[in-house]
Amino acid sequence: MKVVIVGGVAGGATAAARIRRLNETARILVFERSGHVSYANCGLPYYIGGVIEQESALSLQTPESFWKRFRVEMKTRHEVTAIHPDQKTVSVRRLEDGMEFEESYDKLLLSPGARPVRPPVPGLDSRRLFTLRTVEDTTRIHRFIQEKKPRSAVLAGGGFISLELAENLKHLGMDVTIVQMDDQLLLPFDKEMASFLHTRIRQAGIRLLLGHAVTGFSDTETGIEVQIQDSPSIEADMAVLAIGVAPDTDLARKAGLKLGVKGSIAVNDHMETSIPSIYAVGDAVEIHHGVTGAKTLLSLAGPANKQGRIAADNICGRESRYRGAFGSSVLKVFDLTAASTGLNERAAKAAGISCDKVYLSPASHASYYPGGEPMAMKVLFEPETGRLLGAQIVGRDGVDKRIDVLASALFAGLSGDDLADLDLAYAPPYSSAKDPVNMAGYMIENLRSGLLKQFFWEEADAAGQKKDAVLLDVRTGEEYERSHIPGARNIPLDQLRDRLGELDPALPVYAVCQSGLRSYLACRILSQHGYECFNLSGGFRLYESASS
Repeated sequence: MKVVIVGGVAGGATAAARIRRLNETARILVFERSGHVSYANCGLPYYIGGVIEQESALSLQTPESFWKRFRVEMKTRHEVTAIHPDQKTVSVRRLEDGMEFEESYDKLLLSPGARPVRPPVPGLDSRRLFTLRTVEDTTRIHRFIQEKKPRSAVLAGGGFISLELAENLKHLGMDVTIVQMDDQLLLPFDKEMASFLHTRIRQAGIRLLLGHAVTGFSDTETGIEVQIQDSPSIEADMAVLAIGVAPDTDLARKAGLKLGVKGSIAVNDHMETSIPSIYAVGDAVEIHHGVTGAKTLLSLAGPANKQGRIAADNICGRESRYRGAFGSSVLKVFDLTAASTGLNERAAKAAGISCDKVYLSPASHASYYPGGEPMAMKVLFEPETGRLLGAQIVGRDGVDKRIDVLASALFAGLSGDDLADLDLAYAPPYSSAKDPVNMAGYMIENLRSGLLKQFFWEEADAAGQKKDAVLLDVRTGEEYERSHIPGARNIPLDQLRDRLGELDPALPVYAVCQSGLRSYLACRILSQHGYECFNLSGGFRLYESASS
């Protein structure tokens, strides 16, 4: 059997190694148009910032090491220019000298990845404008920084790569501005959760221009001018275009393969395309979302690696199916960690899924053990069934652990109530006896059973202005004096039972505390004394961040 793979990196390289492990006699050829067959995309910004010191550390394998260990023929700087399904051949151009030739295959695997989106704006040919997708891109930026010593940079886009690069450029001492068309960074997160990141990024000295679109670039005598819609232009020493990626599927389209959402390659759960003997994996293929079941695109390394393995299994005659993905991701933003899985609230509503939510601010480990840090958590669920829909967490320690537990719960089809029963490891340096994931389960259980009613940060200002209700802040007097929601009156929780006479039982009470815990306890007291009480989910901490 002869297998030709178009593209290395995550999906293609994984498939090549797996095919060899399953079939020692197959001939395996990989054509990669860049100079690197297997490299760490996610590490590119950290090489630019000097966190990863050697460029060689980005290459997970070389053509020589792949041949030595797996007897896979890795052909770098070779571009496949056409697929001929009827002849079962591909046309290849050797980029170093332009020589063209035909290569036959028994099985063909496409792993072309995605390309940076380049909008139709002027100035894209500027030598001071960069994209960051490949090792070559990274080398270009790194060389420019070493030679030109830029002092300022503008990043167009507010996704993962842009934020990682912004941190690393700031680490190098640059003045950094991020321009984002949407009114928030990181669209997998809901706006109020992204607000914690906005605050931290601004504290680090990075300027955010949210809700503004870049309309063009032009070179100046000393730098590059970035034109911005409804805002003055910004001149900087360099700029990076990081507004997203699109599936690189020109080759598949010209070969007549069926395409899917946003021009991606349509595949079945065996990773087979519409043409027999041709498979496809990675950022270029559509998959089904694990929550909605709808077709979607996810440009993430984890799914690409899994798909490469599954395609290899099926190429070698082993039954293997891809079960979709939930978009689980994690990101370092200075000393914060941001992670998400499943749907956010916007996506749930867009999919027509009934959605409720809980916010909580638990400590990363037992409060009595030194060093605990608060996390902001949002867990979404379907109120009628309790089905988990997604989660977002922002904090310092323990974020990755909790998002992985919640991602596993999503995959297993657990309900929000089931989270309360998960048997999770506990020791004071790592967690609490009631882990934050368990706490989310308790809250969902209380909501669905009717034991708890809640309201949300965007409703808090209106609650403070109601004449037929009471906005009650149950924090200490000192906390209240530092800052509070306009219109709130203060009765500290520990005084509440003795001061019930100050509240009119005919008026609903909207209870507020710093995180939502004390106000929940206040609601339990008030409810058992005949008051209708609503708890501010996420507390004043979330309100203050989201309202700023």
